[in-house]
Amino acid sequence: MDEEKECSCRGRKTERTEEERRRLVNRLSRIEGQIRGLRGMVERNAYCPDILVQSSAVSAAINSFNRDLIAAHIKGCVVRDIKQGDEDVIDELIDTVRRLMK
Repeated sequence: MDEEKECSCRGRKTERTEEERRRLVNRLSRIEGQIRGLRGMVERNAYCPDILVQSSAVSAAINSFNRDLIAAHIKGCVVRDIKQGDEDVIDELIDTVRRLMK
């Protein structure tokens, strides 16, 4: 696969391979299941520390998803744009990281 195919971010849209899209959607589906599990725990009046442990697992899953997605963005879109002389992508990346670290 060439770099353009892996991450084409022009027009504020990223073209992903079918495999990458499938992997991301599968991860989000697992996270969605964890969220439903949390809701069920609240509905069943589960013990607060048990809910908190599960909530922490959801947070870790989201953080992992974000780390992988930003790594793919840096390795693909950011590197390509810098090589093409577009350094504005660096400011965009810094803003994105700031928002993630709130």
